[in-house]
Amino acid sequence: MTNPPPPSLGYSVTVTPSNSDSSTPQPEKNSAPPATMLPGAPRFPPPKLQQDQIPSPFFQNPNLLSPANGVRSPLPHLSTPPGPPVFKSPVRPAAVPFRTSPATPQPIAFSSGSTLPTSSPPHFLNASVELQHQVPLATEDSILVNESSCALFSAHKVLKQKKLTNVPSLGFGALFSPRREIFAGPQILQRDPHRCHNCGAYANLYCKILLGSGQWQCVICQRLNGSEGEYVAPSKEDLRNFPELSSPIVDYVRTGNKRPGFIPVSDSRMSAPVVLVIDDCLDEPHLQHLQSSLHAFVDSLPPTARIGIILYGRTVSVYDFSEESMASADVLPGDKSPIQESLKALIYGTGVYLSPMHASKEVAHKIFSSLRPYKSNIAEALRDRCLGTAVEVALAIIRGPSAEMSRGVVKRNGGNSRIIVCAGGPNTYGPGSVPHSFSHPNYPHLEKTALKWMENLGREAHRNNAVVDILCAGTCPVRIPVLQPLAKASGGVLVLHDDFGEAFGVNLQRASSRASGSHGLLEIRCSDDILITQVVGPGEEAHLDTHETFKNDNALCIQMLSVEETQSFAISMETKGDIKSDCVFFQFTVQYTNVYQADISRVVTVRLPTVDSVSAYLESFQDEVAAILIAKRTLLRAKNHSDAMDMRGTIDERIKDIALKFGSLVPKSKLHRFPKELSALPELLFHLRRGPLLGSIVGHEDERSVLRNLFLNASFDLSLRMVAPRCLMHREGGTFEELPAYDLAMQSDTAVVLDHGTDVFIWLGAELAADEGRSAAALAACRTLAEEITELRFPAPRILAFKEGSSQARYFVSRLIPAHKDPPYEQEARFPQLRSLTAEQRTKLKSSFIHFDDPSFCEWMRSLKVVPPEPNEHPPVISLFLGCLCERKILVPNCAERSGFLAFNLISEADNFGSLVGFLIVLGIS
Repeated sequence: MTNPPPPSLGYSVTVTPSNSDSSTPQPEKNSAPPATMLPGAPRFPPPKLQQDQIPSPFFQNPNLLSPANGVRSPLPHLSTPPGPPVFKSPVRPAAVPFRTSPATPQPIAFSSGSTLPTSSPPHFLNASVELQHQVPLATEDSILVNESSCALFSAHKVLKQKKLTNVPSLGFGALFSPRREIFAGPQILQRDPHRCHNCGAYANLYCKILLGSGQWQCVICQRLNGSEGEYVAPSKEDLRNFPELSSPIVDYVRTGNKRPGFIPVSDSRMSAPVVLVIDDCLDEPHLQHLQSSLHAFVDSLPPTARIGIILYGRTVSVYDFSEESMASADVLPGDKSPIQESLKALIYGTGVYLSPMHASKEVAHKIFSSLRPYKSNIAEALRDRCLGTAVEVALAIIRGPSAEMSRGVVKRNGGNSRIIVCAGGPNTYGPGSVPHSFSHPNYPHLEKTALKWMENLGREAHRNNAVVDILCAGTCPVRIPVLQPLAKASGGVLVLHDDFGEAFGVNLQRASSRASGSHGLLEIRCSDDILITQVVGPGEEAHLDTHETFKNDNALCIQMLSVEETQSFAISMETKGDIKSDCVFFQFTVQYTNVYQADISRVVTVRLPTVDSVSAYLESFQDEVAAILIAKRTLLRAKNHSDAMDMRGTIDERIKDIALKFGSLVPKSKLHRFPKELSALPELLFHLRRGPLLGSIVGHEDERSVLRNLFLNASFDLSLRMVAPRCLMHREGGTFEELPAYDLAMQSDTAVVLDHGTDVFIWLGAELAADEGRSAAALAACRTLAEEITELRFPAPRILAFKEGSSQARYFVSRLIPAHKDPPYEQEARFPQLRSLTAEQRTKLKSSFIHFDDPSFCEWMRSLKVVPPEPNEHPPVISLFLGCLCERKILVPNCAERSGFLAFNLISEADNFGSLVGFLIVLGIS
């Protein structure tokens, strides 16, 4: 394992693992070409290490979950602590004033006087010198894997045979989310960790300890290390008092005032400013929606938040908050980068361009109210916009006078500053711009130049601890390929919206409120038997001067551009040879500085048992994790529409190869039966194949490009929803039944919620819609559910509601598997809810479908000469009271993801059907 070389444009970086013992990275300048395929061989990409960019996390003290409640692993999609505002109106396309929910929980601020547990048992001189292995009971292996929710493996066991483990169609790997919330709570230590002097690994619960001397054996390189007597103890039970020797996840926290500008108080988080860079070339309808969203945004900010406002068109207007009676701005030309004299006059002048909200809220409202629509009669795409210059000016304001100070005395903000660009069209004026028309004779060259300039600007923003998020809206194409490098290189995101209304307003608030850590570094260490072949995620090669090196450190080191809860790394692995040991170890370490300038080192250690049995290996497979790993590897290569079509073919080949290698031959037939242990995997990949990421659902390639970039960096929870939609049917009394995402759910007397990650659809059947009272209650309940399950999601999805047979209903229908074409016995096996319908209802349902050529899941599998696996059995009936609206939290066991009822008790108050007063989850046979 070696460090990956610098990334190329997009997401790819290729690393050739070195056989040398040296830890010096051996980068390659170009990605390796695909290997030559032999006739009949499956078409899969060669192993290569490819990476991306990341946003950031913050340190917080998560809620502890008592093991007595029987909940081992929470359901992330339904965890809904207080979040950004939710909207009252069930269906309102334009921006309107909306209510605000309680403030998002803030992370704990550490001061120099804070006390955290630092277990230090006394030294025992007469202790045993025998190596004691801190190994939990054998039955705890899987529990530790599940609770280590930062690291999700595609299988909970590793196959010893190299030939089968390294089958490329299935593969083995892990999804690591550096800042994913851990409901069981990490152990927190305010001291330096014990690390292996040879390879740099951290002491952990699987280390063997010499009780007499306190020496510990590294699980990665097997070397003995001293603990300065700290691990001296009379028995191994006493060693469990050390959090790092008893928990798979540990957070080491250092809060000293080593850095100038560190203020150990809670308000220090608010010192990082938010600068809005707003398009000044909008027509009146778009501007009205934007103004409404901006007013609500300002009202949602805490009093200590600092804000700046910049407008851009042909010029850049920097608004001055010192003028309280009117909206006043200093204007700079937009045709070129600002010169130093202009910036000095701006920064050292009398104007106030970054101001706390408690002193400038009214001024900000006046500025937004003063915005005027574009007056000239010029088409949207032809208007001059100097977006690049505006971002340069925003960076200069954030740096302030400190840009001229020596590096040792620069005051650092708490966390990353944020520049949020509200764009309604392409950058067509000044540096980083492209011509108005694609027909320009020199357009390819100018676009290439603009791409490079934007990437450099993003890297400059990153060097100044600023993240650039670009929120686009409207009907004018914004030239996504040109803007994407700016957001990506800075660690930000680019999001498309239909308009500047509801979803835009929510994303504006969530983008600004994300607690963003900085200076992130991810290190991955594995047992010698394991080789990391590919990494997909928001990072790039870590240079040697950015991290501590050890004598024989073979860790894979990734520099993260920012550190946030919403992202993850997809890590593909292989075995170097047949494994002889009984288990293998993995250690993930993420180091970063949180919003309070505390240095955090999160260490996650996982031990997986090795097995000889292929059946035992397959039974330990986690279908959803494996599907997301496959999807990210696939999407990495789908850079355009043509590539996406090719990748659909590789999914077909993948299914056939898995059935050939791990399935069984049907007697008296040439068909292969897909392995029953992986029963959910092919349906997940079928959703990927026909969904918006690879299919033809989205209307424009720019939309698919944005979805692809979001998906490659997204957390497991969002990634899963983007691949496979979640279908919830409304029932009388305000309950919701979870069903497979099949078109058989389109029953005219019901309402259905379909959560597809970046979109949530509410479908009202024609029969239900005809009853005004019932439809209003169902719509309100569906709207409440949609808001609750997406309350913490970023980007916030658009929520669309429509009736059966309407033009917008096609968005809903196209994302459901067309199971109405299957024979009745297959329909009932995969959609058991049909059994509850009468013969008349089933006849009516069958007659409501329109025939089209898109195959069902079973037809697709049979076309590949593969027999579909039997669906999973339903879980036992479980009833849990989970909380109430005042807490706004839902914790659900994993079995809720599979099937059953999802029931919400709703009470209507006067005109508000959506008042949610309690949650009751009932999981049972449908």
